[in-house]
Amino acid sequence: MTAPTPPPSGTPTLAVFKLASCDGCQLTLLDCEDELLALTGRVHVAHFLEASSAVEPGPYDLALVEGSVSTPDDARRIRDIRARSRFLVTIGACATAGGIQALRNFADVEEFTRAVYARPEYIDTLATSTAVADHVDVDFELRGCPIDRRQLIEVITAFLAGRRPDVPDHSVCFACKRRGIVCVTVAHGTPCLGPVTHAGCGALCPAYGRGCYGCFGPSGSPNLRAMIPLLHRDGMDDRDVERLLRTFNAAAFDRELPRDGEEP
Repeated sequence: MTAPTPPPSGTPTLAVFKLASCDGCQLTLLDCEDELLALTGRVHVAHFLEASSAVEPGPYDLALVEGSVSTPDDARRIRDIRARSRFLVTIGACATAGGIQALRNFADVEEFTRAVYARPEYIDTLATSTAVADHVDVDFELRGCPIDRRQLIEVITAFLAGRRPDVPDHSVCFACKRRGIVCVTVAHGTPCLGPVTHAGCGALCPAYGRGCYGCFGPSGSPNLRAMIPLLHRDGMDDRDVERLLRTFNAAAFDRELPRDGEEP
C-alpha cells in the first residue's frame, strides 16, 4: 500500500467494530493501557462498544474491524462500515483470514448447524467464513490471534500521521534469530511453522521449546512447497500437516498449499 494521507484538520475520529469473533483483538487495544491513554488525547473515539456504549454514526477517519464475515448481516455491516470510513484496517486472524471459524469452509455448514442447534432453521449463516478484504477494499491488514499490541499502536499512529505502518512481513524465524533462540526444528526435530508464519508474536512458542503453530498466518512469501517435506521429515503425515495448517488462519494457509496434481 502507499502511505496514507493524514486526516483533515481537527481531531481525527477512531471507530472499532466487531463481526464474527471472540473479542480478543479488541481486548488487545484495551490492554494497551498507558499507550491507549496517550492515544485518546490525540483522537476522538467515536465508536467502540467494548469500551463505551456511547456511539456516533460517523464518518470516521480510521475504522478498526475485528472478525470475519460469517453471516448475511456481517456482509451488510462491513459494506456500511466501509462507506463511513476514510481508512479501514482489519485486525486479527478472523478479519484477515476468516479465523478458526473458516474451518467450516472445508465442510458442510448445514450439517454443523443441525448437529449443534436444536432449531437450525433459526440460524442465518453463510456457508463460508471469509476475510473482510474478500468483501470490501481494506487499507491494511494486521495479523495475529490475537494481534500484537505494539504492532496495533504502530498501525494506528501511522495512519493518523499519514505514513505507511512499519509492520514487516518476514517470518517468525527472523525473530528467533534476533532473540538468540535455538531452532527447535534443527536442534530437536520439532515440527514448526516458523519459516512460513508472519512475525509479530516475538517468537513466543519457540522461546519455550515449542514449534510455532502459525497464529499470525502466512508470511509475505511462504514457501510451503519446501516446508511440507520438512514437516514430513519430522514425523508428520499428510493428515497431521493439514491439521497443523488449518487452525487460526485455516483459509489463508490453504490458499498457499500446492493444488491437486502439483508437486509439493
